[in-house]
Amino acid sequence: MTILKTRICDIFGIEYPILQGAMAWVSFAPLVAAVSNAGGLGIIGGTIFMPEQMRAEIRKVRELTDKPFGVNIISLHPMIKEILAVLIEEKIMVSTYGTGNPKKIIDVLKPGGVMSFPVVPTIAAAARAESDGADGVIVSGMEGGGHVGSMSTMALLPQARDSVKLPLIAAGGIADGRGMAAAFALGAEGIQMGTRFIVVKESPAHAHIKRKIIENRAEDTLVTGNITGLPVRCLKNCMSEEFARLESTGKSKMEMALFGSGKMQLAFVQGDAENGSIMAGQICGLIKDEPSCAELISRMAREFEAAAKELKRIAEV
Repeated sequence: MTILKTRICDIFGIEYPILQGAMAWVSFAPLVAAVSNAGGLGIIGGTIFMPEQMRAEIRKVRELTDKPFGVNIISLHPMIKEILAVLIEEKIMVSTYGTGNPKKIIDVLKPGGVMSFPVVPTIAAAARAESDGADGVIVSGMEGGGHVGSMSTMALLPQARDSVKLPLIAAGGIADGRGMAAAFALGAEGIQMGTRFIVVKESPAHAHIKRKIIENRAEDTLVTGNITGLPVRCLKNCMSEEFARLESTGKSKMEMALFGSGKMQLAFVQGDAENGSIMAGQICGLIKDEPSCAELISRMAREFEAAAKELKRIAEV
């Protein structure tokens, strides 16, 4: 199959070039292992963990799969040195991260045998990651859920491809095999999905939140957090609309940070679909069911092949 012939598959030792986005309060061991067992690359959402919690979660994944998986971290973690030490000690294959200075992380992880795939929202950041020594880069468009930049995936991806030689993974606005085919046409060698993996059987996200994502459309998201310098795309609800309203009144960064504190856990763990923060992307309008990870990845492979064949047919006319 065409889908198998990418550097990403070779680098990670996976069957399908499909990465599961790392989402706090969702990307725990059961989901991570299920994605990896289905042939993709599961990634622990490690930003909420302290060092020994991280170690325990890594070992939980290994109890559930012998397949490759990765860990997502936050470079601004107060115990980042200890976190990086855990990744090296546990012989993690790859780490992803989206804020801070990637070079400082790369300089620690690379000698320890851990690959670095920073998540970046701009062409300049992709080029900097390459010069810093990253092993690959995940370019993330503004369509995605969670922390976002200002460029769309369609504009960002081909320009990043022209700027770097690194293995390139596309994220933001992808939920099926058609989106993956489009990403490949623009220069990606793999894709990462977050929102789509929230709504799978192995996801621990609360049933109320899964239903909210299924019921919503692309128009039902908004971006908040501009005043804090960390814009976030999430579903419209009482919490996000109040957050946006408070921002417009000139509240301070500290006040806004306090207002948003704990809201993601409130949504994904406790199931409060109105007062919690549901970080999800515009692709929610394509999500209509709750398959298993294996069913989803197999379906995407078929959709990708169908899209590739149709493009070939058109090109031959």
